[in-house]
Amino acid sequence: MPNATASNLDYDPFSMEIGYDPHALFKRMRDEAPLYYNPEQDFWALSRYDDVERAHLDTDTFISRKGVTLGLLKADVEFPPGTVIMEDPPTHTIHRRLLSRMFTARKVAALEPMIRQLCADLLDPLVGTGRFDFAADLGAIMPTRVVGMLIGIPDDQSEIVRDHFDAMRGDPGATEHADVFSGEIFADYIDWRATNPSDDVISQLLQAEFEDETGTRRKLGRDELLAYVNIVAAAGNDTTRRLISWTGKVLAEHPEQRKLLVDDRSLSANCIEEMLRFEPPPLQACRYVAQDTEWYGRTIPAGSHMALLVASANRDERKIDDPDRFDITRKPGPVLTFGFGAHYCLGQALARLQARIAIEEVVARWSEWEVDLDNAKFVFDGDLRGWDSLPVRT
Repeated sequence: MPNATASNLDYDPFSMEIGYDPHALFKRMRDEAPLYYNPEQDFWALSRYDDVERAHLDTDTFISRKGVTLGLLKADVEFPPGTVIMEDPPTHTIHRRLLSRMFTARKVAALEPMIRQLCADLLDPLVGTGRFDFAADLGAIMPTRVVGMLIGIPDDQSEIVRDHFDAMRGDPGATEHADVFSGEIFADYIDWRATNPSDDVISQLLQAEFEDETGTRRKLGRDELLAYVNIVAAAGNDTTRRLISWTGKVLAEHPEQRKLLVDDRSLSANCIEEMLRFEPPPLQACRYVAQDTEWYGRTIPAGSHMALLVASANRDERKIDDPDRFDITRKPGPVLTFGFGAHYCLGQALARLQARIAIEEVVARWSEWEVDLDNAKFVFDGDLRGWDSLPVRT
């Protein structure tokens, strides 16, 4: 039987070193302790693909309403209605159905020309300078602007939103307070839209009628809508920027793969799928254990905290052939970066689209680059991993 507390295995989910390169440790956990327990920090972890997938599907046992990071779980925050990521059925099902109106295939596809023009506007002034920054010049700007396009927020307001979430991420205690999820930063815009409707997503959500969990037919309350917009903006701001920065770094480290992409840009979608598998921005998704559950002959008691190691599952050799090889020609397969089941990320198509366009526009201008790691700034908060600065020499 695997040893859940193997004495020579120490997974610290807040370690910067592990956040930067967790893969050797995660392989050992898959082999030696697929059910892992950390007694000092009092959490459990699952690391094999099939286990992580199964836990995502068991929403009666592994619930989201208590939080989806270890920090939030330990803080015992109560989230405002409409914070869809931190909800369970039936409210999650109802709110997710409404929020999905923001991410229809038609709405996402319609953004492509605008996203491509935005990339050109950001990158063209950097051609001929000999260097640019995947994070600061592209990743930190593009996702927030794109979410603004989707919601209808002007560019100058999008920058305020980005700075707000950056400041929140820089404060270790910020996400331990429910008010950061309230969306008050969007209040003036939502109130203005309520009296000045348009054909944008916010106006549609303001007018949408639905049947809530009590059977009442109604429209979204102001607080619910603020929480909706807040969680979409927060998720879109950070995850995609990290994905873009990882793409720049990994392609620099695999010049033969980069050349394949330069020579054949039709590989760009495949490249992003492999990037999501190989170096996912989220290290793990966490859940509160609502009832006793048994794994590997051990009982995990109700009230426990469970970390589902998606970065480990994506490299599980039981599921993926030669998982430590980065190969943009690999046939896309199972990836848990955007979750699985009921909480599969609503914005995943938009994130994929942005990352694909970003790398297509980069390789259209530069066929080679080298990362300046001495001046790069890696960040990891126990949840997302990537760079605030990833300068490259071209």
